[in-house]
Amino acid sequence: MIILNGGSSSGKTGIVRCLQAVLPDPWLAVGVDSFVDALPASLRACDDGITFAGDGGVSVGPQFHALEAAWRGGIAAMARAGARIVVDDVFLGGAASQERWQRALDGLPVLWVGVRCDAEVTAGREIARGDRTVGMAALQAEVVHEGVRYDLEVDTTRTESLDCARAIAARVP
Repeated sequence: MIILNGGSSSGKTGIVRCLQAVLPDPWLAVGVDSFVDALPASLRACDDGITFAGDGGVSVGPQFHALEAAWRGGIAAMARAGARIVVDDVFLGGAASQERWQRALDGLPVLWVGVRCDAEVTAGREIARGDRTVGMAALQAEVVHEGVRYDLEVDTTRTESLDCARAIAARVP
């Protein structure tokens, strides 16, 4: 497994696509955005689920955490069944988010990758994308990395996704 962690608009999804192209074996891409999209509408704007504040802040509640735990468990089951998986995630809880993944993936080999990007660059990407709350990228740029331990870090501020993917692929056994 490869787990990429970085703030919104840091370049994770582009790196994942490039990884799928450069790695010699097939890898499934799984992203937290797909998980959020799979939530029922009733949990996408309430305190029990996930809320997006006007300033870009994100809050998650108990129902979100319960479903997210099941999602992580499902991904772990696929990996235990032999699938190679690259995860695109945003560790809103920093080290606590990594710990939840570590519990779910107990015994599985994992390459932990931090995806960094200057907040000013992510803010520009956020505006260009048009599908994010303005301010989210800047708020997440550093907080998602607090206390997280990585095997490798890449920075997309001035490095293309393909070059980042090649650096990651070089670390995959």
